[in-house]
Amino acid sequence: MSRVGLVLGGGGVTGASYEMAALMAIEMATGWDPNSSDVIVGTSAGAFVGGIVRSNRLDLSSVVKPGDNHGDVAARISKQLFRPTRSGAGVSRWVRHGIVPGLRRPGLRLILGSPGMFDSNAIAEWMEFHVEDAAHHWPDRPLLIAAYDLERKRRVVFGSDESEKVTLGQAVAASSAVPMIFSPYSVNGSTYVDGGVLSGTHADLVLGSPAPLDLVLILAPMAATEKRIRATPIETLLDRVGQTALESELATIREAWPNTDIVVLRPEPDVLAKMRPNPMKPELAVPSFVQTLTSMTTKLAHSSVWDKLHRHLQAGRVA
Repeated sequence: MSRVGLVLGGGGVTGASYEMAALMAIEMATGWDPNSSDVIVGTSAGAFVGGIVRSNRLDLSSVVKPGDNHGDVAARISKQLFRPTRSGAGVSRWVRHGIVPGLRRPGLRLILGSPGMFDSNAIAEWMEFHVEDAAHHWPDRPLLIAAYDLERKRRVVFGSDESEKVTLGQAVAASSAVPMIFSPYSVNGSTYVDGGVLSGTHADLVLGSPAPLDLVLILAPMAATEKRIRATPIETLLDRVGQTALESELATIREAWPNTDIVVLRPEPDVLAKMRPNPMKPELAVPSFVQTLTSMTTKLAHSSVWDKLHRHLQAGRVA
């Protein structure tokens, strides 16, 4: 049986919808259970989806509950995930870790540690809503979740041997605390923000596997190579940044494991039309999910994709 690594990139609410739909489509087409992956790497929204997969909860009810209509899903996300923070909370931290370093070296550093509009603790609670008690533990099977440590100014990989011991819910909250949108997330005396400030994918983390993998499957919602019609400048910029980081990671993987097959799935223009311009908008969750399912019927049929998936992915569900 092939050894498979699954990389789930960041991408907000619509990115999570894209990844769940894509994984369901692959499972329907091949019989492969994503939870059978030898390792899963998750960043931001991908950390949430990775937690869903490792908790064996990837099914339609992870998106739409029985009796839901389109508005119910958006309302639930808005109410439970986007909980306002206290006004002014975290300003001094922003001065220390964002404004002062940002003035010395202008750029992304300027927003690190900034107070968010929404409480990042709600992200951990959102994880618990979906996987229940599993949110309070760490999965038995390998799961790596990337976040950024504000004090140490470096990547932290929860689930690795060197990381602090945290729960699944805490790791997902740390990895998903998008600067300026969510407040930085604190746990065990350290403060974290979204792992996407360094890379939207962190695909190089699969190299921590004890043996080379046969297939690395990467879902990259924020590294689209085709521009959406009427795309905003910030969309184009974020995709370009995501592409650059991912291409560097792919080169590293190929150099270390030249015989490993790699499949990268990114949103097609028809999917981007549903996901953008605001990937955090709850009202776009269901349209993005549905359009991704439709798009995957064509995407998976491409020989460059299907030949590798058919070669490596086998049926079998993890109990």
